[in-house]
Amino acid sequence: QVQLVESGGGLVQSGGSLKLSCASSLPAVSTYTMAWFRQAPGKERDGVAAISWNGYSTYYTYYADSVRGRFTIYRDTAKNTVYLQMNSLKPEDTAVYYCAADPRRRIGVQFDPDYWGQGTQVTVSS
Repeated sequence: QVQLVESGGGLVQSGGSLKLSCASSLPAVSTYTMAWFRQAPGKERDGVAAISWNGYSTYYTYYADSVRGRFTIYRDTAKNTVYLQMNSLKPEDTAVYYCAADPRRRIGVQFDPDYWGQGTQVTVSS
């Protein structure tokens, strides 16, 4: 049973920062594509950021246009944890954020992962 547990959500003012964490039970998280998705009320779930491995020594990161330059995804392989550093937050970033994992190398942020976390709420006040 794969487990992905998110933490770090909360309420923050516009312009502020939050860091989300995703602790994984995957045996070798570095070989998986890890990603963050979000779903705002009344909207579909969208990809936000992803990090994938090319099978050799290079990691690639991908971002949605709406967050590029403000959000950073990175991983700590030793801790089996993926992070999403969110800076310059805007009210439109308010959503439930989901961690996701997929055993295949994925390109971009729009794909259907095999595994999902339970989600963590991020609320940005204006």
